[in-house]
Amino acid sequence: MNKLAFVFPGQGSQKVGMGQDVSEKYPEAKAVFDQADEKLGFSLTELISAGPQELLTKSENAQPALVATSAAILRVLEEAGIKADYAIGHSLGEYSALVAADFLTAADAVYLVHQRGKLMEAAVPDGAGAMAAVLGLDAETIESVTEAISLPVQIANYNCPGQIVISGSKEGIEQATEDLKEKGAKRVMPLAVSGPFHSELMKPAAEKFADVLKTVTIQDGAIPVINNVDAALLTDKAELEDKLVRQIYSPVRFEQSIRELIAQGVDTFVEIGAGKVASGLIKKIDRDVKVLNASDVASLEEVIAELKGGN
Repeated sequence: MNKLAFVFPGQGSQKVGMGQDVSEKYPEAKAVFDQADEKLGFSLTELISAGPQELLTKSENAQPALVATSAAILRVLEEAGIKADYAIGHSLGEYSALVAADFLTAADAVYLVHQRGKLMEAAVPDGAGAMAAVLGLDAETIESVTEAISLPVQIANYNCPGQIVISGSKEGIEQATEDLKEKGAKRVMPLAVSGPFHSELMKPAAEKFADVLKTVTIQDGAIPVINNVDAALLTDKAELEDKLVRQIYSPVRFEQSIRELIAQGVDTFVEIGAGKVASGLIKKIDRDVKVLNASDVASLEEVIAELKGGN
């Protein structure tokens, strides 16, 4: 094994019951959920355990639930002596990456994204914004199409070759859908999201979130996190606040970030948290790297056994 990166999933991966088998078996994982509940002042653990899915999916709940779940599984890996050289998150997952790098405590990260989720939900009226996945078209073509539309619409996620997400007003997405199909997109699929994330329409939320960031303590990173905004490595806390504010309304450069980590010598990625979305994207970016997944007790223990066996 050359270098190892921890990868953390973003919003959309949430599901009722995630991480609870790990919490039941490992006290260090349960402690993360307990600390999250205490920090938030309500039982996030109960919401994750019992649902319903509709309530868990609201941004103000999904975001802290996903970060708490990733942080809980991360703690078990750390207790087993598994350490990463780099960390990266997909959109919301960047906050879990910051926990892995010791920029933030898990409790503070959970608190921040709970507030972030509320601000993002409030930024745009229900139904006024939308997102869509564009399949089978290159980034340059999509950029030229969206830039030519006068309505709010832009690239939100550079996920992997042939899969790019756009975000903006409902009307902007509708216009872009027509124009992109004319340019040769195989499919343009509406996404079931509650708002136009990573678009200019999120700037009001970002401005308010800047004040929220000042309520927690941020440390320098113990390992580099590659940030979503510019796909650059980051360890200096002085740069972090600006990046986190901009991340709310800027595109997530996930493909560029993974390619940069591979250039830095990473040959093994471990996705930590609910689902396997990020793992699938990484395999589409580079089939030669190893991608592991730690989302429940069974997969977590397989990852520990494989990585400790390889050390």
